[in-house]
Amino acid sequence: MRRNRTKAVIILAGISTVLLLGEWSGVTEFVQSGELSRQETRSVTALSGNIGAEGDNNLLDEIKRQADKLNEKPVDAVIDRVWKAIPGYNGREVDVEATYLKTMEMRQKSKTNPEQVPIAYVYRETKPARSLKDLGPQPIYRGNPHKQMAAIMINVAWGNEYIEPMLDTLDEEGVKATFFLDGSWLKKYPEVAKEIQKRGHQLENHAYSHPNMSRLGTERATLEISKTKQLLKDTLGVDNTWFAPPSGDFNQRTVEIAASQGLKTVLWTVDTVDWKNPDPSSVVAKIAQKAGPGSLILMHPTASSKQALKGIIQALKQKGLKVGTVEETLSQGRVDIDS
Repeated sequence: MRRNRTKAVIILAGISTVLLLGEWSGVTEFVQSGELSRQETRSVTALSGNIGAEGDNNLLDEIKRQADKLNEKPVDAVIDRVWKAIPGYNGREVDVEATYLKTMEMRQKSKTNPEQVPIAYVYRETKPARSLKDLGPQPIYRGNPHKQMAAIMINVAWGNEYIEPMLDTLDEEGVKATFFLDGSWLKKYPEVAKEIQKRGHQLENHAYSHPNMSRLGTERATLEISKTKQLLKDTLGVDNTWFAPPSGDFNQRTVEIAASQGLKTVLWTVDTVDWKNPDPSSVVAKIAQKAGPGSLILMHPTASSKQALKGIIQALKQKGLKVGTVEETLSQGRVDIDS
């Protein structure tokens, strides 16, 4: 095919960007609508080596150099001697091709010196070789310590008068929590549960009648979990995935029974012990001292927690932690990169 000059018209995220690629042969005009496929992205990047005077080879080389510094390896899920199952954590790597194209797009649109436009890094997450599901039925007390996130878990079997003000505080702070509902409570107060759900919080399983699970026979223990699991589905449309044993009482059989119903057994990292009605300021101080990345903070709808909740959330945020649900905190997804 005859050598000629041509333009590759790239429509990226709905914006047309024209890159003059200089002289090259064997390629006709390339037009792609919508997102570029990885193959097409690599093709355009390969061609960009001929841009020459535009200085784009230097840009590509710089992206590759910085990628070596910015890439982070994933962390495998492990069974810890103290904390039992600890979730894995996704790594990240610079998508060199996408970063190159995004930066070129920004520089093409820049009204100043294109070289002054910083590199717009695009990342992709990389999964660990070993995840929670590979560890088998194990209790979970905390998230991965590399993940700058903590969760508020609220076990509900009593104390209705404090739920709404706690929900208001969560709204004010822009935080979603996980409420573990006792099945008998849910059956008695479905409208309160629906209000919790309406506010956007995660709803999970706290058995049916608040028993000591380790003292139950297999049939009764199975029923305690399955009855609440079905009630969550029938009342709220929730597909339950987590189980919090009442009073933190369980044994390995409990974990295996929960697993047989598709549920992971979760405990806590830091306990507010709010059922003893401690001074709210002492609760906040305790969380500020002991909570860290991956922490699960146990609370109940009590007067003490109602007053301490705002301070707890602010203390966690001041430690640089994103505050969210148990599901979010125990997932291996990163919190510093858009998925």
